Amino acid sequence: MKLFPRVAAVAVIGLLAATLSSAPAHAAKSDGYVRGYDTYVGDWGDEGALSRGDSSNAVCLWQKILWAEGAQEQDRTSFDQSDIDGHFGGNTAHATHDLTGKYVVDDYQFGRADNQLEYRSGSEGEGRTLELTYNGSAHNTTMIRDTEGRYKFYDDGGVVRAASYTTNTCG
Repeated sequence: MKLFPRVAAVAVIGLLAATLSSAPAHAAKSDGYVRGYDTYVGDWGDEGALSRGDSSNAVCLWQKILWAEGAQEQDRTSFDQSDIDGHFGGNTAHATHDLTGKYVVDDYQFGRADNQLEYRSGSEGEGRTLELTYNGSAHNTTMIRDTEGRYKFYDDGGVVRAASYTTNTCG
């Protein structure tokens, strides 16, 4: 008779573990955009992972960070504006490894990157636009958080691009 409560407890724990492991790890990625709310500090700490083979404007945002930081490509040249095409290929993987020691961008790297954001203008209030500067080791670049909390950036031609996980309009 005492065995049943143990079996039931193990079954409940197993069911709970299965439920938790099937939950999405990064709600932000499933939302479709790199987003932030309220204060911009820590905005990117819950972003989805990016890895080789991905193609999106979120990759473009990461490539913009690589450029701003002066990360190195495979041939040891600096990542430059022409490399920002939204395709996470060999050069992006190498530059990411050069910058972070890993080949995959996860919430840790995004979370550390947002430490380089600095207030430029606008408001952190809900439904307001906020303009920020990303202060890299080699370059600075402007980021915009729109009225819906979506992050945007300027491409090399001055066009504003939304940092979407589902579309690539950069390359």
